[in-house]
Parts: sequence; C-alpha cells; structure tokens
Amino acid sequence: MEEKLTFVDEVQCTVLEVKVIEGHGTTVDVVLVNGMLHEGDQIVVCGMQGPIVTTIRALLTPHPMKELRVKGTYLHHKKIRAAQGIKISAQGLEHAIAGTALYAVRPDADIEDLKDAVMEEMSRVRNRIDKSGEGVYVQASTLGSLEALTEFLKSPAVNIPFCDFSIGPVHKKDVMKASVMLERKKEYATILAFDVKVMPDARDLAEESGVKIFVADIIYHLFDQFTAYIKNIREEKKKDSAEEAVFPCVLKIMPNCVFNKKDPIVLGVDILEGIAKVGTPLCIPSKEFIDIGKIASIEINHKQVDTATKGQKVAIKIIGSNSDEQQKSFGRHFEMEDELVSHITRRSIDLLKENYRASLSCLFPCALIGSPRCLPIYSGGSSRPPPPPVSDFLLTVVDCRMT
Repeated sequence: MEEKLTFVDEVQCTVLEVKVIEGHGTTVDVVLVNGMLHEGDQIVVCGMQGPIVTTIRALLTPHPMKELRVKGTYLHHKKIRAAQGIKISAQGLEHAIAGTALYAVRPDADIEDLKDAVMEEMSRVRNRIDKSGEGVYVQASTLGSLEALTEFLKSPAVNIPFCDFSIGPVHKKDVMKASVMLERKKEYATILAFDVKVMPDARDLAEESGVKIFVADIIYHLFDQFTAYIKNIREEKKKDSAEEAVFPCVLKIMPNCVFNKKDPIVLGVDILEGIAKVGTPLCIPSKEFIDIGKIASIEINHKQVDTATKGQKVAIKIIGSNSDEQQKSFGRHFEMEDELVSHITRRSIDLLKENYRASLSCLFPCALIGSPRCLPIYSGGSSRPPPPPVSDFLLTVVDCRMT
C-alpha cells in the first residue's frame, strides 16, 4: 500500500471540465494525480479536431476553503505539485475534451507519440461510426460517457448506427449536423444527448427543422425513448403504405364454389400461399396475367374478415379495379383450373421489405425459393412482361430477411 501511495515525478493528469472564465479565456479544470506542472510547460490535450499542443499560461487554484468550480478570484502559482485540482489557462483549449488525459512535454519526450496517446480513446469512438454515413447523432458530457454510449449502441442487442458525435452541451451546430439525415433517413434525424444540456437556441432550431432530441442521464432511458420513437415512425409508415403494399398470395378456386360469375365475381377459394387482404388486386398467370379486379370483401363462416392466410378456405368478392375497363367474368376470362395470384409491383416489393419485413419472414420460409408458381412483377405501363420461370418476387421476399 505504501508503494502505491508514493509520489512519482511522471505527470498524471486528467481534464475534468472545459470552461470560459472572464479574464482568462478558455480554461480546463484538471486533477493532478502525480508529478509537477510549471507555468510555461508545454502540454498536449485531446481535442475534437485533433491533438492540442499549447503552453501553460497560468496555473490557478481557488482560495483556501473555496471550490474550484465557484466563480471568484484565483491564486496564481509558478508550479504545483500533486495531488490537487487545478485550473489551467492556455491558448487553443476551446475544443479540449473533458475526461481525457493531459500530458506534459518533457525534454526527452517525443511529441508525436504524445499526440497519438491523447487521441487513442477518440480514435476508438470514431472507429464505431457507421461506414454507410447513416445513423443518429450522439452527444455526451465526457469522452468516457461517449465511449460508454457508443459501445452500448454498437452492441448486437441494440445495434443503433450513429453517423457523428460531439462532447458537451447541444448547440445549434449539432442540430444542423443531425438535420442532414432528414434527406437520407428521416428516423435517424435525431440527437441522443447523454448527461448534457440542450441550449435554448438549439432546441428552437430542432423544433423548426424537425430534428428530434432525446435527453437522459441514464443510457437505457435514451434507448427506450429512441425505440419508442422508431416504433411510432414505422407504424405511421405502415398506415401510409397500406394501400400500395400488396402481399403475395396464390388462390385456388374450390369446386362448386362459384357463387356469382361477374359484376361482382363471388368465389370460394383455398389460399395455397401467402396472405389475402381486402383490396388485393388479382390476376391470372395462365391467361397472360390478365387483371380480374381486386378483393372487395372476405368471408369465413359467413363472417367478414380483413385478411386470410395460407390453409384457410374463404369466400371472396372481386370487383373491377378500374371503372373504365370492362368487368371480367368467370367462364369467359378464366376457368376453374386457373390459379389467382396477387398483382405485385416493384413499388409494392420495396414497401413490403421496408415496412413488413417481420410478416414476410413468417409467411415465406426458405422452402418457397424453389416454388414453381409465378407471381408477376410489373414496373408500370400497359405492356405485360413474360412470365418468369421462377417467382422473382418470392426470391426477393426471402432474400430481404438477410439484408
């Protein structure tokens, strides 16, 4: 124990806070654990824009029985020996980072090695930034807090990407950086502020531009706020895309279950694959993918339902998709042996992959990759594409589970 408490000459010092003091400019509050600092010593500090090499202009301590954080006059020192709290005044400390080490440059020291040493922790945080350039903006009070937050976000159980970070209170410049995501991925136009204050002008700009700021003193509370926000965003997207998102389905007409042949067509069908929903447009692959209309209603045991899944036998009513076109009819445009499939567009595939990924994973296991059935994919226009040999759509749906 005595050896551990013995004073050593090597400077061991940590930055606690960065402050602007009237008459002294930007200063850093540090705790000197070991060694001795002198007025005029050259020091190296970690900065947001790279290592800061500067010279100590003044070594300040509060008067006896006063705290370092309390405003007032300070005692000036030519040199200070560990261990105690000190306020250091020097040029270029505006971007110094709280929670990092401060190194004193001795005659035999290599200044480049010291620069690398002070930036080592910052480099670890930068390496966690998502390479795609998409993600939330994170802010913390110290580098240690920032490391803890980014480590938590990158853990497999959380997996929230972040694109940039800062240390200290949230200012307008931080909101402007986060607002870049509004044009790329709106849900990531957020700032996760851990144990920091939000300046009033920054909050006003965030409300004006649409950037969300979540503030908490506990990391898990930040996570809960952000996940609740993402959940609401996804639910809104689902509602907005409900009409365009056509789920794939394959229907087989059951024998003796043609209740009305046209205007509207009423059939009893067996759902062979996928999910049938009210509003799903249908076509006939064996008849050059002719459109026969959309599902207006679904009944199971004389009860109206909105959806029906694989294995269920239901009655469906089909009405024309376009009032200007002639209504298709059973017996003329399609027969009993023809399968009915949903009319899929590329736009629909994108919406399903983006907003209904979990549902697709349950509906389409990997066994469907080899399915001989064909579901058409239209990119628009009046021309019909030739039937694909294997369902391109099912391949897309299955692949989306792994992307």
